Amino acid sequence: MSRASRAVIASRLFPPEVSAGAFRLGALAAALRDQGEVRVLTTTPPSHAPLTSDAPGVDVRRWPVLRDRGGNVRGYIQYMSFDAPLLLRLLVSRFDVVVAESPPTTGIVASVVAAVRRRPLVYYAADVWTDGVISMGAPKPVVAVMRWMESTVLRHASAIISVSDEVTERLLLLGADSARIATVGNGIDTSVFTPEAQAPPSTARYFVYTGTMSEWQRPDVFIRAFAQIASEAPDVRVKFFGQGAVEHDLRALAEEIVPGRVDFGGVVSPAESAGWIRGAVASLVSIVPGIGYDFARPTKTYAAAAVGTPVLFAGPATGSRLVADAGLGMAVQFDADEIARAMRVLLEEETSGRTERTRDVRAGWAREHVSLTAVAARVAAVVSQVRRSRKARIEDAHSAHPGPNGRPAS
Repeated sequence: MSRASRAVIASRLFPPEVSAGAFRLGALAAALRDQGEVRVLTTTPPSHAPLTSDAPGVDVRRWPVLRDRGGNVRGYIQYMSFDAPLLLRLLVSRFDVVVAESPPTTGIVASVVAAVRRRPLVYYAADVWTDGVISMGAPKPVVAVMRWMESTVLRHASAIISVSDEVTERLLLLGADSARIATVGNGIDTSVFTPEAQAPPSTARYFVYTGTMSEWQRPDVFIRAFAQIASEAPDVRVKFFGQGAVEHDLRALAEEIVPGRVDFGGVVSPAESAGWIRGAVASLVSIVPGIGYDFARPTKTYAAAAVGTPVLFAGPATGSRLVADAGLGMAVQFDADEIARAMRVLLEEETSGRTERTRDVRAGWAREHVSLTAVAARVAAVVSQVRRSRKARIEDAHSAHPGPNGRPAS
């Protein structure tokens, strides 16, 4: 009697951790349950993660790892604290396909074990890490090692999941086979991020920033812009939810130039985040241009759209086109003066009622184009195809090498 098929997801990020990667893989695990058993090899969540139960029917195996001051598995030593044990964890796990999320260090471990076990690897390339280390000014030897790792994983993967056309272009430059790439898009949980989200009671108007605060987003530009309009709008505040490498610098800057007007609420659950976005004048999203992330389409944009709240995007053309073409809000250059002018316009639209009148249009676009459930279903279909291809190869090999008496080998 044949054993049930099993997919293994290997990722340092998984719910209840609050991040786009965790949400993406949580939805994928749920989608894969229809194909057979699902096991997730991940990390023990940080202390600030919301208290939630693992998805029913998904076997989640957690391992303690090193985290930075913000509770992130971010940095070479932190990655190794997950990847080194992962090698053994994968070797002793039964699976017929492994799905590995970036970084490429995790992909390398998964590809080695997949090769040893003669099982296919599906690599989920949500980011291009070679571009990332270049943008951070890493030494040339580090860039070379990252490029080698990323290219190696891409060459050995049976299928590669890309989140956008722009990411696909970057993967091709790293040597990925176009026939193995499935561009599935990115998404947001539209059952949580919805216009029906409960906004917190508040008498003050506010702009909101949710999620990671990093060097490649530099959300300090929003604080500098807000400082230009703060005296004009004494009832308006800026609220930050999440954490990241530059949070300390943001707090210091806010206290220096707009004391008492910027709030930091820490990491909150997806439902709380949706509520804060629902009550905001606009959701703030940024990408620093020219440092290797110009292709990015931040999940923050999708979250705001799903709730129906306008996006104020500051950054390169890719993100700007997304906001402008879909009518999701305002897109400006990464410049404090331009952001300040956009803030004034968005405050006027909120006062006039235009923001509320157009809320359903933005939310409808999100439901149609960036449902995380639909994205996960597309990824699950790729995993299913990889499984079928492997099964067909095994059957062809058995037919080509019959056993005794001309019968197929068992």
